[in-house]
Amino acid sequence: MHCFRSKAVLFRFQIAALLLCLKWLLIPATLGLLLYSLLVLDRDLTIIALLLGALIISVAILQRLLAARTRCPLCMTEVLATKRCAKHRGARKFLGSYRLRVASGILFKDSFLCPFCHEPTAMEVRDRCH
Repeated sequence: MHCFRSKAVLFRFQIAALLLCLKWLLIPATLGLLLYSLLVLDRDLTIIALLLGALIISVAILQRLLAARTRCPLCMTEVLATKRCAKHRGARKFLGSYRLRVASGILFKDSFLCPFCHEPTAMEVRDRCH
């Protein structure tokens, strides 16, 4: 199992994963709120939904900036960025996304499988890694 060099890299991975999951949760919630506000003709709810849409755009931009520096320690490919590279034949998706599977592994299991080289990586600094 591979590890990272510093706590700053771990923090970057965790924040990028959190932002990616937040974006995936905010999109359906915002669309649902927008549709509901349009059906009941509530102007205040429509404004809130539009503000949430602006928040989604901000989160997406920030996540993209952070994801550009989240590299697998073995193959050096950005695992949380949108890449059109060939994935490993054993790589699996979560809700249709390779990145969401990596992000959920980072947040809930403290490890992830790189979808490009299919090697496990622990969310630990190299000193404490086995």
